[in-house]
Amino acid sequence: MKFIGIIPARYASTRFPGKPLVKIGDNSMIELVYNQAVKAFDKVLVATDDNRIADEVKRFGGNVVMTSADHQSGTDRCCEAAIKAFDSGELFDVVVNIQGDEPFIQPEQLGLLKDCFNDRDTEIATLIKKIESTDDLFDENKPKVITRTDKSAIYFSRWPIPFIRGCEKDEWFDKHTFYKHIGLYAYRFNTLKDICKLKPSAIEKAESLEQNRWIENGFTIKTAVTTIETIGIDTPDDLKKVIQ
Repeated sequence: MKFIGIIPARYASTRFPGKPLVKIGDNSMIELVYNQAVKAFDKVLVATDDNRIADEVKRFGGNVVMTSADHQSGTDRCCEAAIKAFDSGELFDVVVNIQGDEPFIQPEQLGLLKDCFNDRDTEIATLIKKIESTDDLFDENKPKVITRTDKSAIYFSRWPIPFIRGCEKDEWFDKHTFYKHIGLYAYRFNTLKDICKLKPSAIEKAESLEQNRWIENGFTIKTAVTTIETIGIDTPDDLKKVIQ
């Protein structure tokens, strides 16, 4: 089983323009993500539509592929980059989508994703983590997930799921073990190409969570539980907190 890590990175972020190029210590954020990814994969690519990001990746000796500026999601950008890599002679079975704003992603987490594909039936894999606080449980920016007994995902929601009937909300956390989604994905190459042909679905639009589109169309998402709390940087305020 061969894996390739792809880091989608765009400059024109609404909440934080130029985010991949911001400095954390002596390194750009994209360099930190890349350095973590190469600990887990023999081949890592940064997929971008911006020459400034491409130049930075080349500066630190990384691999970069230029992609369209019209992609609506990191998944679509990963797909284009993967097809270009495959067509150029790079052989792999599974594509791992590594968020470009997760500079502290751990190789152990990427290893958990890889292990999901020891099961030949795995089409898509992602990570989940036990929720440790009521604040996280009711934070709509931290999607929740419920799974089957085999740890494949049933549904992702910004609302706490499952609903705890007959209890006040401040009691929910003590009545059930809830899980939040960690935004890393791995896909078999052919599955990635298939899901990128799907049109946005009603449930996806309602929750603004693209993974529900895949479930709604019959794809299975296997989950693995991580105990590591990742630190994503979505806004300038997030960056300040990390630096402090």
